[in-house]
Amino acid sequence: MEDLSRGQRLPLAGIAPDGRIDIGLSAAGLRLDFACFGLGADGKLLDESYMTFFNQPRTPCGGASLTSIPGDLSGFSIDTGLLPANIDQLAITASVDGDGTMAQLSGGYLRLLAGSEEKARFAFSGNDFAQERAIMLGNLYRKDGQWRFMAVGQGFNGGLDALVAHFGGAVAAPAPVATPAPARISLEKRIASTAPHLASLVKHATVSLEKAGLADHRAKVALVLDISGSMGTLYRKGLVQQFADRILALGCKFDDDGEIDVFLFGKHVHQPAPMSLANARTYIRDVVQAHPLEADTCYGKAMEAVRRFYFPDANGGERKSALSAPVPVFVMFVTDGSTSDKALTEKQLRWASQEPIFWQFMGIGKGKKSKSKKLAAFAHSDFPFLEQLDDLSGRLIDNADFFSVESPDEHSDSELYDLLMAEYPGWIKLAKQHRLLA
Repeated sequence: MEDLSRGQRLPLAGIAPDGRIDIGLSAAGLRLDFACFGLGADGKLLDESYMTFFNQPRTPCGGASLTSIPGDLSGFSIDTGLLPANIDQLAITASVDGDGTMAQLSGGYLRLLAGSEEKARFAFSGNDFAQERAIMLGNLYRKDGQWRFMAVGQGFNGGLDALVAHFGGAVAAPAPVATPAPARISLEKRIASTAPHLASLVKHATVSLEKAGLADHRAKVALVLDISGSMGTLYRKGLVQQFADRILALGCKFDDDGEIDVFLFGKHVHQPAPMSLANARTYIRDVVQAHPLEADTCYGKAMEAVRRFYFPDANGGERKSALSAPVPVFVMFVTDGSTSDKALTEKQLRWASQEPIFWQFMGIGKGKKSKSKKLAAFAHSDFPFLEQLDDLSGRLIDNADFFSVESPDEHSDSELYDLLMAEYPGWIKLAKQHRLLA
């Protein structure tokens, strides 16, 4: 393990030949927030979505993500192979959370890990700073086609805002109530320029959310897709891609980052890079090429992976008391068959009822069913187990809804969004009553 001094550089190939590295971060004596800025050759932030921090834990490409590293306060997982060619640098930073200055630090470090082995460490302390409220700790950068790391240790007096301004980002000023938030304006511009085919979908989603009283609602959105072999025709015809576009549009209304998390499940569970405005057009084709269709269908494994990702403290296991979070997670769960792990699935849904996460199941088959009184309900369904989950006992609150369709494109955009909002608003009220939502 190598101890780095300020300004020291080392080639990444020497410690992580595959381009994958974890960056562990820790500090004592002062509470810090850590962030990673994806920068172009000019040293400026490539895009708002390439600022990775607690409120936006992943880049659209999946090349940088906030992660938990044993023994550290926080960390980032970096895969340089996933970063786009116009990302030239990744700046790792820390800023004071609350009052105080960096001079109050009793100590801290940034360490580089390949696998679980520590390869290098850059230590810092309050003696290195005065009135600074933010630090640029380290910089991963390209040189001659190769990635290198430099220990930086540069302080900024203005805190996180100063960092954002330094990297060319816009620091949002308070706006009148009637004025749309800067992030929302930026997102609308990004949709128009990057993914114009989503614009009408976003409008339909807006109408449905307004009818449901959720015009200003914020949530994280996950799309969980069955990749069992029987889904092959739906993927080949582009029907799954069309449906994913509709869920991404809903995600754009729920969250300003312009992306949704995606999980794939068959016999195994996979989590590719999020679906975003930048990769939307060919997203499903690309992920299915990377993760070919599998035998078997395992709901429970998929649910466990989703829970572990959003609420890692329970590690996908049993939770015996309610967990509160600022925003909920809306999960769109799509399958065309039953599951081989029914017992685990029931446990996962019961345990998840203690968390701010809502499961919207959609079965692709002949029958149709919805509990919504506003929509026609049909007596017959090809998904008896999903119907059982819909009414499962032993939960803190009802945290799931189910309907089935003959094809993913059966409903118009407006009808689909209305269907998705059939039970979700009622769940939000229950979640607040039980303090699952702060």
